[in-house]
Amino acid sequence: MQAYDWPVRFKLLYEKALQQYREGHRDSETLFDAGERRFLESIGARPIEVYDYVEDAAGIDWGTALLITAVRRDYFLVVQGGVASSRRLSMTDFPAKDAELDGIPWLPRLILKAKLRLRGEMPQDMMYCCGGDRRFLQQYNIHPADFLRFTWSVDGDEAKTLENVRGQS
Repeated sequence: MQAYDWPVRFKLLYEKALQQYREGHRDSETLFDAGERRFLESIGARPIEVYDYVEDAAGIDWGTALLITAVRRDYFLVVQGGVASSRRLSMTDFPAKDAELDGIPWLPRLILKAKLRLRGEMPQDMMYCCGGDRRFLQQYNIHPADFLRFTWSVDGDEAKTLENVRGQS
């Protein structure tokens, strides 16, 4: 894939979506034309993800959106060979918001969200780095993109993730 300029192209789409959102556009499926959608697909991204970033722009800055997308793009190209997963979990497949891993609430949910974000399998109505995720990650001083990269590096191992969150790795 020749994509030296992919971050520039991604930022243009982000800015377009942000402007449309500010003008009242609320349908992620009609934000982008066919060529723009093909570009997003080529980096393992979906229109809903860009929409989610602009909808939560007060809590997710452009740099964070880019870094999260870069991790997903790397995983998509390296692990998935540029082939998108057709699998999508449903909202009911997730641990409850108050579910705990070794006494840490939200962590089971966040681990699953990170695994699915890496693979591009998030449900349409759920986002990685939502307000709850951000509160958790801020509490433990972990950047959302770093959490994704760590999840990838340990292949989603919950015990290693628990050690990392506690600052033991």
